[in-house]
Amino acid sequence: MNEIITEISGGILRVELNRPAQKNAMTADMYTSLADTFSAASDDEAVHVVLWHGAGNAFCAGNDIGDFLENPLGPGESPQVRLIKALIAFEKPIVAAVQGAAVGGGTTMLTHCDFVYAGESAKFKLPFIDLGLVPEFGSSFSIPARVGHLRAAEMFLLGEPFTSVRAAELGLVTRVVPDADLLATATATAQKLAAKPAGALRASKRLIKRASAGQIAEAAEIESREFAERLRSAEAKEAFTAFREKRPPNFINL
Repeated sequence: MNEIITEISGGILRVELNRPAQKNAMTADMYTSLADTFSAASDDEAVHVVLWHGAGNAFCAGNDIGDFLENPLGPGESPQVRLIKALIAFEKPIVAAVQGAAVGGGTTMLTHCDFVYAGESAKFKLPFIDLGLVPEFGSSFSIPARVGHLRAAEMFLLGEPFTSVRAAELGLVTRVVPDADLLATATATAQKLAAKPAGALRASKRLIKRASAGQIAEAAEIESREFAERLRSAEAKEAFTAFREKRPPNFINL
């Protein structure tokens, strides 16, 4: 099964995460495929805008734990780092449609989108610390810059789920819409963008991102080093072992 589905029509590149039985949890191959997709779309004049969504009843449940443990993030050019760099460099508009679970990277990847429509069913969560890890995708800069330190601390340090309505209040999503209207709403925005002058659209996005792009890239580089180190820590080992054994983790004596 193709885990990343793409098709181009009317200037819109539709990108679908396609592991519905696993709530579109990301594997190393999916990160690589997405990175290649965005890199190719950047140079493809037929693509004016990207429409990004997930199959089934979830957007993305973050990393696939089994695959993640078999292909742990290391220093250097990992599949995750390749995707981060591709998203930071991408100058065309990205419109996301988010339904159901958006967990970990399923939330932080969205910080690189220009329009994020959330269905009423969408639930967001940043459980990095509970897994003995740290934020990624440049979110340690982009989210505090967007929502402020206190709200970012609540989201990252507690790691508790929050609704699509709360995400809209925080400025993490453009608008909340009924699930039945979600993809149509995102598609309509993508169509409006695709009809605009492509050069002016790209130049304007580049200008809008100019002030923060360097800081996000720097944050992502620091995060990847810290993430790789934390992934090999006793805390992360206990967190992942507890997850697989379906028990609460015990960090007290580590």
